Order: sequence, then structure tokens, then C-alpha cells
Amino acid sequence: MQMTINAPQNVCGHVCLPSSKSISNRVLVMNALTKGIKKSELNNLADCDDTRVMLNWLGHPSDIINIGAAGTAMRFSSALLAVTDGIKVITGTERMKNRPISILVDALRKLGATVDYMEKDGFPPLRIVGNSRMEGGSISLPGNVSSQYISALLMIAPTMEKGLSLTLTDAVISRPYIDLTLQLMTDFGAKCYWCGESQIIVEPIPYSSRTYFVESDWSASSYWYEMAALSEDSEIVLVGLFQNSYQGDAKVADIFEHLGVQTIFEHSDNIPRVILRKKGEPCKYMNYDFLNQPDLAQTFVVCCCMMDIPFRFTGLQSLKIKETDRITALRNELLKLGYVVKEENDSVLYWDGEKVPVSPSPAIDTYEDHRMAMAFAPCALKFGEIRINNPEVVSKSYPKYWENLKAVGFQIETSK
Repeated sequence: MQMTINAPQNVCGHVCLPSSKSISNRVLVMNALTKGIKKSELNNLADCDDTRVMLNWLGHPSDIINIGAAGTAMRFSSALLAVTDGIKVITGTERMKNRPISILVDALRKLGATVDYMEKDGFPPLRIVGNSRMEGGSISLPGNVSSQYISALLMIAPTMEKGLSLTLTDAVISRPYIDLTLQLMTDFGAKCYWCGESQIIVEPIPYSSRTYFVESDWSASSYWYEMAALSEDSEIVLVGLFQNSYQGDAKVADIFEHLGVQTIFEHSDNIPRVILRKKGEPCKYMNYDFLNQPDLAQTFVVCCCMMDIPFRFTGLQSLKIKETDRITALRNELLKLGYVVKEENDSVLYWDGEKVPVSPSPAIDTYEDHRMAMAFAPCALKFGEIRINNPEVVSKSYPKYWENLKAVGFQIETSK
């Protein structure tokens, strides 16, 4: 499928963002591990692929669990299955079968789990023999691995007989996602905390049930910030975002100030909301370390190019192992639009202003990556029109993205 997107002159309107899948998937794990008959009441869970596959297998247990392309669900579910009695196989798409998981598997084995590779060593599918009385103890992990490995281990630790002492070596990346996990665990009754800068302690105290409301997704808001930045005179209202959010990507509000977007927090009928307005001059050059907000990188790379703002973005090492190799994907697709973006050491992207002619009738490939589709769609505000291949990938985190674009004046046509 290909989608042709025509942009309005300015973007104005109210947008109901999707709920946070990062929070949704974490509270689903904690709820599954809550002791006793009563489970938590979870409200406003995300309606997206990543959360849907978690809900599906938790609600309809099966010997074979297919989580599709949902990387978060693969990592969290593998850890959860390791402390859930029974024998299960967990698998996914071909792309998922080529996404590494050995760091998590090795850690689970050290803690007492029985996990075997069914095809290729180091990659799904996995055969997991669950044990609700896993011993636990002390382990070390490199701090520069995906935070989802770390979060997966932390969330199952309250069930372990010895709890968990996790030491992170090297520089810790995506720390806000680890902090999000620890805060949610605390909300659900666990006792967990940082001990110094590199050690996390989780005591063997089980989760307790509670009522929880999932806030909107700050990562999803970034595409609306991008639209505000690319519009001449915009006003966009985003519903359901908390000012004091646990989400690390709430930092998007501060970062977009450099690109001339103002954020106003307010409440309407006791519902929090954010108003975005274009205000002030954007910077002439942008230099930022995305170590703690890697999911925002695509938005800012594309937005800065569209605004003709040279940049240097560091801390992008985790982008190589996301839904696709996001560094290569960004360079390929921006080249179609005439921007020569360069990389260094698999962790840096920069643009010094170099341009080439735009490809004839360019169409953006999405690489089975929802964030590629959503980050490039606002380019229609610069070019008047943009074409996106396989736009349905947005279902992974933001199924109503295209509907929301139409509601604020974008014209969208699809063809096979």
C-alpha cells in the first residue's frame, strides 16, 4: 500500500493521543505477577499492536505465543514466561527472528531460568520452561544495552526468592526508561531502588493490586511538535499528557523549544492537556545527545532537515537494533528528499547542509518501522505532498495516526 499525503497550510486542532505503550506493557507484566485472586484495575491501556499482543496471550494462554513485530512484547514476555510455571514457545516475524536477544537470555539463565533457542543461537524463537520460584541473586549487564532487557529483568525480580541485585557496567543509556520501570514497580508495591550510580536493588516483595490510569504517549506527541515546527502559524492541543510525567520522552517539550515551539500545560474539565504554538526564532544549529531519548531521534533528524537546520546528534547506538536499522533508514530516505545525512561510529548522525537534487517522485519506505512513517509524514508541510510506502506500520504504536492527520486538515489518499 502507498499513501499520498497533502498538507494544509497550517495545523490547528485537538488531538487525542494514544495511551503510552511503554507504561501499558509494563503494568500488564506487573499485573500478571500480582499475588492473590484480585488483579489490578488498569484503565486507558494503549490500543496498539505492542500492547494488543501482550493482552492477547495473557488473556488466551497458548503453548506457542506469536508476538509479531513487537520488540517490547518479545523482551517483556520472555522474562515473564521465565517466572510463570509451564512450557511455552515464543516467536515472531522474520524481522523479529533476526533481532538479538542473547543478553536477556544469558541473564535469565544466570538467575535460574531454562531458556533454549529453537532456531538460531542468540535469536528468537525461544523455548522457555517457566519456574515461579526462580532463585534470583546478583548479575551484571552492560549499561549500554537496550533498556528493555534491563526493565524486563527488573519487573520479574520481586517474584524471585533472593530478589535481584543488578550491576550495570559501562555508560547507562536510556536511563529514563529504567527509571520509568522502577517508578511503576514502586507504584505497584515493589521495593526497588538505585544503590549508587550503577547498581539497582529489587527486594523479594511481591506486587499488590491497585487501580491505575495510563497517561497519553509523549513519544507520539513528538510528531505533532514536528508539525507545529514546520507550520507558519499553528495551534495544536494534545489531550492526556501529564506535566510531571514518568515518561522520559516528555523531554520533547524542552527540546522543541530550540526549534521555536512553545508548550503550554493546562487542565480542562480536570483533564490535562498541552497546547503547542509556534513562537520565536528556531536555532541556527542543533547539537543534542539522544542517549536518554532514542525514540525521539527520527523526529528531530527529519524535522531539522525540513527546517534547513544543520545538526549533530549523538547517543544513537541503540537505533541499530530497533524495528529496523534506523540510522541507515534515515539516511536512505532523506537522500531521496535531497538531504545528505552522514553517520559516525554507528552512534552519530549529522547534517552539514549538503543537498542533492530530490529524487523523481520520491516515496518513503518505512522498513516495518512505525516511527519512520510518522516522522516523515509531516514532510508534506515542506514539500506540499509526500508519499509513504506501507503506512499501515503505524498500528504498532499509533493506529489512529492517519485519522488524526485528516481531522486537522491533511488530505490522504491510498493506493495499492
